[in-house]
Amino acid sequence: MGVVAALWRYPVKSMAGERLASAEVGERGFDGDRLYAVRDPDGKFGSGKNTRRFRRMPGLNTFAARYDGDVPVVTLPDGRTARGDADIAAALGRPGVALTKEADVPHHDEAAVHLVTTSSLAWLAERAPGAEIDARRLRPNILLDTGPAPELTEDAWVGERVRIGAVELEVLRKAVRCVMVDLPWDGLPAAPGLLKKITGMTLGVHARVVRGGVLHLGDVRTVGCSAPHTP
Repeated sequence: MGVVAALWRYPVKSMAGERLASAEVGERGFDGDRLYAVRDPDGKFGSGKNTRRFRRMPGLNTFAARYDGDVPVVTLPDGRTARGDADIAAALGRPGVALTKEADVPHHDEAAVHLVTTSSLAWLAERAPGAEIDARRLRPNILLDTGPAPELTEDAWVGERVRIGAVELEVLRKAVRCVMVDLPWDGLPAAPGLLKKITGMTLGVHARVVRGGVLHLGDVRTVGCSAPHTP
């Protein structure tokens, strides 16, 4: 079992996001989640790591984003609201960057939905007693309160379908963590060395949406039918 304890979406990739009481979930994931990204003049998008599509942009974690209707509103590290791309570029120290809406390829790193359980947070807190452990550090879309369930309980769901309220997900793989977990996030202090405490550098899971719907705080997770999948 498990109960939805928190829901988040992140209007701009690699910035702090906003907590929700409910979320519309479709094939792409949470409505509006990571729909925007900061784009470099060479076409790469700001992220916490370097890949073929993404470029590590130190400092993005100190920004925050929320929606005003369908429009993303970016809060700069000093608390001011960005008035345009020039403000974002100046705060990042990266001339020429621009806030860009997703085109054909999603901005998600791995899959449409990222899920973490309270059991896994408790496991991490035991391994890193000096760090402030909070789901915001892992940037999930869904935090499930799994009570006294075993540590890393969501790992066992890989390859299965799970139903949470009206939404059905197929859990594809464990979520690989990066240095972003060590950084200050959304009011949380930095946690140097936290990544090294995560066995295999995986915590939480990534999932695709099998059946969409509206998720609410308090929705209950139930086990659906198994779905063949090779992570």
